[in-house]
Amino acid sequence: MPADGDLAEAAAVLRTGGLVAFPTETVYGLGANALDPRAAARIFEAKTRPSFDPLITHLADAADLEPLVGPVPPVVAALAARFWPGPLTLIVDRPAGIPPIVTSGLASMAIRVPDHEHARRLIAAAGVPVAAPSANRFGQLSPTRVEHVVRGLGRAVDLVLDGGPTRCGIESTIVDARGERPVVLRLGALSVEELARVTGPVAVRPGSSGQPVAPGTLAAHYAPRTPLRLLPAADGTPGAEPTSGGGRRGYLAFRDRPVHGWAAVEVLSVSGDLTEAAARLFDALHRLDAAGVAEIVAEPVPEVGLGRAVNDRLRRAAATWQPTG
Repeated sequence: MPADGDLAEAAAVLRTGGLVAFPTETVYGLGANALDPRAAARIFEAKTRPSFDPLITHLADAADLEPLVGPVPPVVAALAARFWPGPLTLIVDRPAGIPPIVTSGLASMAIRVPDHEHARRLIAAAGVPVAAPSANRFGQLSPTRVEHVVRGLGRAVDLVLDGGPTRCGIESTIVDARGERPVVLRLGALSVEELARVTGPVAVRPGSSGQPVAPGTLAAHYAPRTPLRLLPAADGTPGAEPTSGGGRRGYLAFRDRPVHGWAAVEVLSVSGDLTEAAARLFDALHRLDAAGVAEIVAEPVPEVGLGRAVNDRLRRAAATWQPTG
């Protein structure tokens, strides 16, 4: 159903333990009542998501944070005041009302307020916090359009809200600001530079070995079904290795279309705009994945601003790539 319509039905689905896929400014989320452990369990089942990977809880308004979690650390409060609604997820201590399944048994919880009017209206109408990872099968490409959700999850979802393409195109930045120095646990749609203007220097520690402390931090993640190979930064020239006897290949370029010889090509931003590149990343990878190529070759983008998050997603997508032949 359209996301700008009457959300009463979708809100009722959430309140009664169902799953609703809905748009946010980052990617589409797969939502369930965060206070209902059985509803949260349905998220893990629908996504085939391992139980050790925690979920992000979404609120309708920043004012809902303290009533849910209690006293908020000063830096967490400052970041929420500056960036919510927005693509920032903050780590807080898990309150007693949130069942452990939502946090994968951790004593901490990831939480945010999405910068999408219809998402906030849905959460407010449901009257409960909403646990919502990306609305895709675990480890696969995140959905930035409703057709990505339907193709990936199908009847595992009770209701899908169509809000058109998402604005940011990559997931939220995750920050743990409970200690003396904020730590970025996942690079995302809010740049490290923007964060530092509020908090001062921040540490960046993306990635996980063992149980993740934040969602979306496993070494292999965000991957198309087609094997993806990421070129080294030094070799990231357009058309560095056109199709040869190795079969049909697709190419993901940053700004310059490569020379002929590729079976399919996607360009993230002809103007070299990293915000546009981030917004187009998953959509471009979905198209290359559907093009019937044997391999996707991707060139990295400049490692500054949002480029760090784009390269992070590409490295995770390429983590399981193995040379053929």
